[in-house]
Amino acid sequence: MELDVVELSRLQFAMTAMYHFLFVPLTLGLSILVAIMETVYVMTGRPIWRQMTKFWGMLFGINFVLGVATGITMEFQFGMNWSYYSHYVGDVFGAPLAIEGLMAFFLEATFVGLFFFGWDKLSKVQHMVVAWLVAIGSNFSALWILIANGWMANPVGAEFNPDTMRMEMTDFFAVIFNEVAQAKFVHTVSAGYVTASVFVLGVSALYLIQRRHEDLAKRSIAVAASFGLASALSVVVLGDESGYSASHTQKMKLASIEAMWETHPAPAPFTLIGFPDKEARETHYAVEIPWVMGLIGTRSLTQVIPGINELVAEAEGRVRRGLVAYEALMEIREQRDEASSEARFRFEQNSEDLGFALLLKRYVDDPLEATEEQIRMAANDTIPGVAPLFWAFRVMVGLGFLFIAVMLYFFWRTSFKGMTYPRWSLYAAVAIIPAPWIAAELGWFVAEYGRQPWTVDGMLPTALSASHLSVMDLLITLAGFLLFYSVLFVIEVSLMVKYIRKGPFQDVDATDQWRARHEHRLRTTDGQGPFAEPAE
Repeated sequence: MELDVVELSRLQFAMTAMYHFLFVPLTLGLSILVAIMETVYVMTGRPIWRQMTKFWGMLFGINFVLGVATGITMEFQFGMNWSYYSHYVGDVFGAPLAIEGLMAFFLEATFVGLFFFGWDKLSKVQHMVVAWLVAIGSNFSALWILIANGWMANPVGAEFNPDTMRMEMTDFFAVIFNEVAQAKFVHTVSAGYVTASVFVLGVSALYLIQRRHEDLAKRSIAVAASFGLASALSVVVLGDESGYSASHTQKMKLASIEAMWETHPAPAPFTLIGFPDKEARETHYAVEIPWVMGLIGTRSLTQVIPGINELVAEAEGRVRRGLVAYEALMEIREQRDEASSEARFRFEQNSEDLGFALLLKRYVDDPLEATEEQIRMAANDTIPGVAPLFWAFRVMVGLGFLFIAVMLYFFWRTSFKGMTYPRWSLYAAVAIIPAPWIAAELGWFVAEYGRQPWTVDGMLPTALSASHLSVMDLLITLAGFLLFYSVLFVIEVSLMVKYIRKGPFQDVDATDQWRARHEHRLRTTDGQGPFAEPAE
């Protein structure tokens, strides 16, 4: 197969993004769990909670540093590999990324230092506030990045300027409160919380299997199971919100995820399993659940979800209207200030479909010279890979329900069975540690692959977004990134394993202080009264 600059650029960005997202969800979730543990320590004064905060905080710190190292590279790629995209939408896309760096990352990075080096310099309450500021900064970072990413899926609050040939922001608040961005944010951070909860649960289960650090492990399981259950349930609920949003912002993506070739009468069924065939435009051996897709996608019994074939026919019409906009745009470019008001009027009337005309650039240099066959081919290009989306989505959803079951089981054993866990369940908790990362990567695959053939949905095709690089340039940098990121991943895993094997260190000073206060209270009350505490 002939190597293609655009496909290699996509592969490179996908590789660096997926490597980066190995670190992000754990950072998001551990930051909150660590802040919760320190809050309990401040409330109770019990040294075990300080020990837990320091131990899980150390693992958070390792993950945070490597996440930063891999994340910075991604932002440079917008200029290196996707220069036309950066030129075309930089006025809009750059704003949330800049705010993320100035507001969230600086907040997070500053207070990370205070968290690790301020234990003996800050009061307990001050240090707890620092822990929460680190957590807030981590989540704010995700917010602004997902606002930028959500705009690519639903480009609101901006319009194309035919004089500058760029997208320009018209409503900053529309960009911020974009429904796709908000749904992505809450869904992504909830998935990060599940990832951290499964990680804490699995490591704690390993300690119980090894009969080490059992006091810390049982308390960690209690926090992880409670927080993880709430997060896993919210992922499912918020995933439903994403499906509803896609029903009117990314109709082709939703139809492709469901392998829905034809439009069904409302409410549409949900295809539980099947084998999509893109060539035949058919899903073989489909097992359908009536009404479910209609209820998820439209939240009604009467609204129709269009199928792939109907959307392709609609796309063909949009390509033709886009050609009218493209012809008017060429007139405006040639005549500049002298362009007729009639040309500008024709452009404004059809500007929303300009991107569909640009799909023809894949087949012909001048879209106005496109044949009827090329127009049909461009319309068919709006169908992403149906089978990969279909299966990726179902594996992701299946793992989501698995996490609910696991967290519910451990929450039940913690709350009603005296923190006793069968040995098989502990082994199962260790075994599923990689599962949240698999689910998260599949989620991003569905989000990004499902948007193809667009970089900015309906406006800028991916084929036009790449920089003018050679295949050799991309192969060399791809190999370099792959090697560098693999080394970082090995370092991450090695450090995590090292400190997990080492286990939490004993905070002698804090333990002695707590024991002294504990013994004083026992002497004061003779072991009775409201201030008496049971012995450890």
